[in-house]
Amino acid sequence: MTNRPVVMVCLESPHAFWHLSLAHEDVLRTRFPDVDFRIATSATVLDHLPDAHVYFGWRFASDWFALAPHLKWIASPAAGTDHLPLVQAQASDVVLTRSYGFHGRPMAEHAIGLILGFSRGLFTCQRLQQARLWWKDDLAEEFFDLAGATMTIVGCGSIGGHLSRAARPFGMSVIGVRRTPNPRPEDGITWMRPIEIHQAVADADVVVDLLPAADDTKGFFSREVFAACKPGALFLNLGRASTVDHTALLTALDAGQLLGAALDVTDPRPLPLDHPLRHHPRVVLTPKSATFSRTYMDEAVSFFADNLHRHLTGQPLNGLATAPAVRTPIGG
Repeated sequence: MTNRPVVMVCLESPHAFWHLSLAHEDVLRTRFPDVDFRIATSATVLDHLPDAHVYFGWRFASDWFALAPHLKWIASPAAGTDHLPLVQAQASDVVLTRSYGFHGRPMAEHAIGLILGFSRGLFTCQRLQQARLWWKDDLAEEFFDLAGATMTIVGCGSIGGHLSRAARPFGMSVIGVRRTPNPRPEDGITWMRPIEIHQAVADADVVVDLLPAADDTKGFFSREVFAACKPGALFLNLGRASTVDHTALLTALDAGQLLGAALDVTDPRPLPLDHPLRHHPRVVLTPKSATFSRTYMDEAVSFFADNLHRHLTGQPLNGLATAPAVRTPIGG
């Protein structure tokens, strides 16, 4: 057992931008020469847990706590924590943190791309180009202007702030829905509470779901909420699949209540090949790729390094996560 603090890192991915590189290791070792960094793989993760004081990785299994008697802190590069053992961490007196501040840019780009695809009829063009000689009249019926349109962001936290700023140059106004509105004049967001959701979606040309997974967000987008939407609205889900009643979504699409839907998350994932959402002409699916960014791990390591400095110097950590039993702000 080393006398130095042991930081175990397990960040494997088939995608280079989600994988810890040798350059990232060098950054950590150079900044913290007095820390013993153990770089683990899925095959060796259990071997290093007995010595670990800090764990930095994508996942942490509930039964690993028994193997890590010295563990004090679990750090995740992800923004969400519904895949992590929050309750067990709290019971084991282990702090758990999420990351934030760098997911918003790629997710905002992803959302704007999807919105433009619908507003300019790009997805319709791609669908019809092989079967029709000319489809100008179809686009004339379905396109809409972003200038003067309203976007409602449900679960409007840090990521919602990025999206709001990305929407502003297009001339869109933004309604942000969360339990604890945090009005800042520079954001230009009109804040509403979840209890006002029917009004918030009734005024929206585009509704974006950024809700986290939680007991009180399960099925939040219900038949009643979709029925309250402005006719012809566009719906995007870049949050969690559990927040949407997919049967109600299909009903709203088939009834013409919604112009279309873009889903980065689904339940199950992936959807079966015969699932009606796959074949609906006004649904676009993306494979949970909204956070794709070539700089993702650079920023994740930077966020972790700043927090590690705070941990080693006795300062409060950023991104503290709470157990599900504790209510956190929608979009907080």
